[in-house]
Amino acid sequence: MKTAFPEGFLWGGAVAANQCEGAWLEDGKLPNVTDVMVGIGTDGKHPGVKWNDETGKWEMALKDGKKYLSHEAIDLYHRYPEDLKLMGGMGFKAFRTSIAWSRIFPRGDEEEPNEAGLVYYDKLFDEMLKNGMQPVVTLSHYETPLYLVTEYGGWKNRKLITFFERYARTVFERYKDKVKYWMTFNEINVAFRMPFAGAGILSDNPESPVEALTKKEIYQAVHHEFVASSLAVKACHEIIPDAKIGAMLTCSSVATYPYTCSPEDAFGTLSYKRQTYFFGDVMCRGYYPAYIYRVWEEEDCAPVMEQGDDEILACYPVDYLAFSYYRSGVWHEAEEKDKVSEGSVTSGSGTGFTNPYLTECSPAPWCWPVDPKGLRYTCNELYDRYQIPLFIVENGIGLDEGPDENGVINDPVRTKYLEDHLRQVAEALKDGCDIMGYLWWGPIDVVSAGTGEMKKRYGFVYVDRNNDGEGTLARSKKVSYERYKEIIESNGAAL
Repeated sequence: MKTAFPEGFLWGGAVAANQCEGAWLEDGKLPNVTDVMVGIGTDGKHPGVKWNDETGKWEMALKDGKKYLSHEAIDLYHRYPEDLKLMGGMGFKAFRTSIAWSRIFPRGDEEEPNEAGLVYYDKLFDEMLKNGMQPVVTLSHYETPLYLVTEYGGWKNRKLITFFERYARTVFERYKDKVKYWMTFNEINVAFRMPFAGAGILSDNPESPVEALTKKEIYQAVHHEFVASSLAVKACHEIIPDAKIGAMLTCSSVATYPYTCSPEDAFGTLSYKRQTYFFGDVMCRGYYPAYIYRVWEEEDCAPVMEQGDDEILACYPVDYLAFSYYRSGVWHEAEEKDKVSEGSVTSGSGTGFTNPYLTECSPAPWCWPVDPKGLRYTCNELYDRYQIPLFIVENGIGLDEGPDENGVINDPVRTKYLEDHLRQVAEALKDGCDIMGYLWWGPIDVVSAGTGEMKKRYGFVYVDRNNDGEGTLARSKKVSYERYKEIIESNGAAL
């Protein structure tokens, strides 16, 4: 059967350790930033920390009355053989997850790693390979060890470059025969909107852990992440010569359309998209783009760089660009210019203006516009700009659903979303885009990164757990499971 998808295309799915593993303090692991960030009833921005006047530092203080479902999540830590067998049953060629940094170096600054954490990922990756899946591993998926933030100030402190490089080299050496696809920082371009999770930093203002952060502090943290990412690329190439290591951005904002053909809307759209391109330009091209220097000068927010940093960035760009895409956006300069800043880049595109030409949206309460062609547009924009392989590592739709009276979970909305977006991936391949694979987010229900809920379900596999924390954790296939399996078996011809 004729298909646009090349032989060896990496079909699969993606999750993150902090959203599925649970066991948040087991086998030597200590908290990471996400462990204290998202709970039912929190807003996803204000972390569970408090200022200690005696030490002059932040410390963990989970919020009373909030449920942190991620602490147990779906218990993949103990149930991974069952879950990976279900993923393999769909014919997955690849499975993306992250290594929880604080399982390997619980504080983050230790000289020696935690062997129990290393053993767990040995078993996890072995099980993936046993089920026919290549592990695709993110080094840091919003998982900076909390101690590095409270003790060192997080990524504002240059010492974290050394700690991250030690961590990266440790896992590269350990898993060099098992993992050939790596990424450094998940959605690094959310740093301005989610500085605690995305950049691992807090302010020094006891009254305001997040809002008091300055642009200069965030750019400084991001610069340190850039250097750390480049050094991880260097280490990966040295230790695993046949591996590929990429950057990972949220790129829904690339599919942002001008509301009108006015120059203001057109240039406003460009400026908004540059908030994403800035990160890709540094990590894929190896240097800071010209347009950022004007921002730094006019807003007095340039980061401090050390001699040799520019050489590190130039010598070790990434091998591929991985990205998430969920929806498109619209830029209307008159409506947005006073509301949207660098803090707007999100997984779902930060603009709030409705596109009148899109008639479908995901069900309430999330109501994201559904724009499959936006994925083709994004692939073309990114490939034209960077000319390196692309990897779609997150795409999916969250639904509030459950079994009917017969125990069946019929999810035609998910199936249609999947089919429509994959048809546009096929078109992007025909356009000439070099696309390594497609990973659905998340193929098994996990805890939402944005709201800490279970009811926002993305999976082809249902997990019996509710927002109140109750449930048996039993797994069951949704109707969409068989459809994705059919598409994979035919290498896309079944579309």
